[in-house]
Amino acid sequence: MIYDERELRSQSVRALAEAVMTAARTAPKAKGRDLVEIVMVTDEHIECLSRTMVEMSAESGMKFLLRDAANILNADAVILIGTSQVESVCGLNCGYCGYATCEQKPQCTPCVMNSVDVGIAIGSACSTVADLRLDSRVLFSAGWAAKRLNLIEGADLIFAIPLSASSKNPFFDRKPPKSE
Repeated sequence: MIYDERELRSQSVRALAEAVMTAARTAPKAKGRDLVEIVMVTDEHIECLSRTMVEMSAESGMKFLLRDAANILNADAVILIGTSQVESVCGLNCGYCGYATCEQKPQCTPCVMNSVDVGIAIGSACSTVADLRLDSRVLFSAGWAAKRLNLIEGADLIFAIPLSASSKNPFFDRKPPKSE
């Protein structure tokens, strides 16, 4: 049997995305508490994410959402990494949230450590992406749309990492959105 890489590419990216998700999961977490959630979306979920980004651009006037909405359609998979920043506190009384103790922190104020955990998980995921030679980029915009769609239930902080395998990374050297 002869297998053409182009015919297997999408399937390969999705299989490698599982390793990326594992890297994010095994990243260190504050006090060893694992509050990070990680999912992969493909096909119609990527299209839905893109449509939502277009809607968000129309509502907000933020044109970069249009560029990123078109851009994620080049992905074979999108990894979403998020957490609930508000529901859980770390209990370190570090003051990074602006309050001297976790007990003083209002419910609506995020625990900084939960955000840091997401950042470390993203770094670990991106390191694995580089090791696997996949195309990627970290996108706040697609994570913002994923939050609106509740793709990670209860998460109020989500970032997206679109993945592809092509001769040139489609997530860099992007054209700016056209002005209207």
